[in-house]
Amino acid sequence: MSPDGQKERLIGSLQTSTKIRSSLCPSSSRMAPQKVVLKVSSMSDERVKQKAMETVADIYGIDSIGADHKEQKMTVIGDMDPVEIAKKLKKYGKIDIVSVGPVKEEKKDDKKGGKK
Repeated sequence: MSPDGQKERLIGSLQTSTKIRSSLCPSSSRMAPQKVVLKVSSMSDERVKQKAMETVADIYGIDSIGADHKEQKMTVIGDMDPVEIAKKLKKYGKIDIVSVGPVKEEKKDDKKGGKK
């Protein structure tokens, strides 16, 4: 085989492996971060709340988790699938997805003193 033929074959195999890697690697096809609010009907005390949070923390792409056992609600922020969260929490009882939406960044007011 000629050197040019080997070079073309090598370039072709590199392009193929790059396509496969990009389809398998979640970081290359990242979704925008989203906020998911779920109602976990069985989250009535701190122990169940802690176990539910630990279960959700195992999911790839989660940035933060918040839970309130009094309101039985859990808020998850990150780039993940809301259905996957519900499937993981299903072992704790009935799960309702309350809302799914983009993360709203808090605006900080930069007030400069001195003007009256």
